[in-house]
Amino acid sequence: MRIVLVGPPGAGKGTQAALLAQTLSIPHISTGDLFRANISQGTELGRRAKEFMDAGQLVPDEVTVGMAQDRMAQPDAAQGFLLDGFPRNITQAEALDGVLRDNGQKLDAVLDLEVPEEEVVKRIAGRRICRKDSSHVYHVEYARPKAEGVCDQCGGELYQRDDDREETVRKRLSVYHSETEPIIDHYKAQGVVTTISALGSVPEVTERAMHVLGQD
Repeated sequence: MRIVLVGPPGAGKGTQAALLAQTLSIPHISTGDLFRANISQGTELGRRAKEFMDAGQLVPDEVTVGMAQDRMAQPDAAQGFLLDGFPRNITQAEALDGVLRDNGQKLDAVLDLEVPEEEVVKRIAGRRICRKDSSHVYHVEYARPKAEGVCDQCGGELYQRDDDREETVRKRLSVYHSETEPIIDHYKAQGVVTTISALGSVPEVTERAMHVLGQD
């Protein structure tokens, strides 16, 4: 199966993408992983991406598309893949259409994870990270530490990242609405979009997605 996962920040795309890809035995291809892999391997695309990133600029669409195209051509993606964070805008979506068309392929599904905006703000702005170990993550409402401001696991101080502050979250949402959300209509015209509520527990959302994919 060839799947694109779409949704605003805080919708749980990364979590759901990893679970769905594992269950379906297809590679999970995320934009972040593509950048890290190409940069660490010193590929031409990775070097180009790093130049823009080091200059504080956005990586051009053609570089991102090139990385995705190379990854989708790997043997483990021959039977399908799950794209997470790509395409990010209409230009990338149209480029993906072209790549698939050239390979005689098509998308099987675009899963649109839907979350009310205020819930997104609550989810992200409520996160607290341990200064000693950033893998220790808490939430002021959903996953509170035993002692306020202190990591249960190592005693480190819990803090709110700048990216998680409410004003930053709302800016990220604004970018999502203007740049990424239009790809949903693009794919609706192809008849492959299904909107799924991303409210509820992780297993509940996964179950909804698997049902849509006919895998329940």
